Amino acid sequence: MTIEAEVFWARLTAAEIQARATPDTVVLIPVASIEQHGPHLAVGVDTVLATAVAERTARRLLAGGTPALVTPTIWSGLAEHHMAFGGTMTLDLATFSALVGGIARSVARHGFRRIALVNGHGGNTEAVASAAIELTRSLGVPVVGLTYWLANADTFGPILESQPNVMHACEAETSMMMALAPDCVRVDRIQAAVPKRFAPPAPPGFKRSRPFAEMTDTGVIGDPRTASAEKGERLLEAAAKRLAEEFSRPELWA
Repeated sequence: MTIEAEVFWARLTAAEIQARATPDTVVLIPVASIEQHGPHLAVGVDTVLATAVAERTARRLLAGGTPALVTPTIWSGLAEHHMAFGGTMTLDLATFSALVGGIARSVARHGFRRIALVNGHGGNTEAVASAAIELTRSLGVPVVGLTYWLANADTFGPILESQPNVMHACEAETSMMMALAPDCVRVDRIQAAVPKRFAPPAPPGFKRSRPFAEMTDTGVIGDPRTASAEKGERLLEAAAKRLAEEFSRPELWA
């Protein structure tokens, strides 16, 4: 791969990064988590998926003439609600906000003027949105915050069979992991991952905190039995296409 085609911040030299600090460059900061994903998926699901969506988005932007970079992924987030199942790492809100803010401030100090927080963990959703608002005010540059599947509610639904969008360790996430990291999927445990009980989500517009152990007996919300690598590839491409379309619009950053 040529230097010009590289999108990962960490694979470039300082001088090469600074050469890309133009007003049009979009810097994507993937934000994720390390947490339980049932008996059939590795705990790094959200980190793998957020990184992949950000990378694919950046490559689409670059192919369309918009310079883009992807910072190292913030791999720990707000996952207290998963702790009871084990294998999970979590931060408190103050630490998480400080971490996201410190990275975004570093990017802005190097002259970049378009920053996107690409979230891949449901527990981070509100915190990422709030961080984008506060950072835009404090940095004086536009910072956009989004959760990739919420930005793709209309594109993900038609691809999935058993659910309308991403849930947790479900058809969608299992499919995307089958496409990206099949060695992290324990296919022989998928049947055991199907919950015998799970609490319905709060109605649209309502939010409350509830430990996952009260919501599901397996740590899974949804049914992963209908997952496939083919669906996963379609979901990833749909996500990247939508995000690249939005990030390439000057109006988003005006």
